[in-house]
Amino acid sequence: MEIIVAKDYQDMSEAAADIIAELVSEKPGCVLGLATGSTPEGLYAELVKRYEEEGLDFSRVATFNLDEYRGLSHDHEQSYHYFMQKHLFDHVNVRPENTHVPNGANPDAEAACDAYEASIALSGGVDLQLLGLGHNGHIGFNEPADEFTKETNCVDLTESTIQANSRLFNSADEVPRQAYTMGIGTIMAAKQILLVVSGEDKAQIVRDVFFGPVTPKVPASILQFHPNAIAVVDEAAFSACEEIAEGTCGCGHDHEGGCCC
Repeated sequence: MEIIVAKDYQDMSEAAADIIAELVSEKPGCVLGLATGSTPEGLYAELVKRYEEEGLDFSRVATFNLDEYRGLSHDHEQSYHYFMQKHLFDHVNVRPENTHVPNGANPDAEAACDAYEASIALSGGVDLQLLGLGHNGHIGFNEPADEFTKETNCVDLTESTIQANSRLFNSADEVPRQAYTMGIGTIMAAKQILLVVSGEDKAQIVRDVFFGPVTPKVPASILQFHPNAIAVVDEAAFSACEEIAEGTCGCGHDHEGGCCC
């Protein structure tokens, strides 16, 4: 995994936007896998800016979002479809028919997930998958588990994820308890992965993901095995990794590949 350490959130957002903009320019009909949450908001703002000021063209781009709450319609203000419209789709020239988000309003979980997986396959697969990182190491809504998930599936959200997302609802009671999400296998099938992480509160999980063992208990750790994964993290998020990156750790030993502690 290539790791780019940015100075701060804005620097992280610009660096990540550079990577996506380069792909869109070089391959106008590319397929982007997109993510929601507070971390990519700055990145999306940068892409909108480049569309407005530099003419970055999204007219042939297709997009597939990682996940959606089960039980929320596309027009619900806390749905991820609504989020994408607000932060990106309404501000660039992407065609509505080329944007895809799991259908959270479909109560038939198996049908909704199978249809989404089929749509990804029909597109030819994802060229670049954007990811954020949860405090417990989840990517998409793939929570810590006993094994890695494979394809798009319906998951039960952990209490920590429900509480983390409750800030966006009137109360934790309103947060859906399930979501449709790309599986780890679907994510890993992307030709390139771009992980963005910001903030000191993510420092320990960044250390676990980048330098810890690969385990479904830390879902994002699987990214260590992806042949073309790039992580763009700000200094605060990388703060617990500095000694490892420099070749030493808290035990005082020198290391080439990481910390033995």
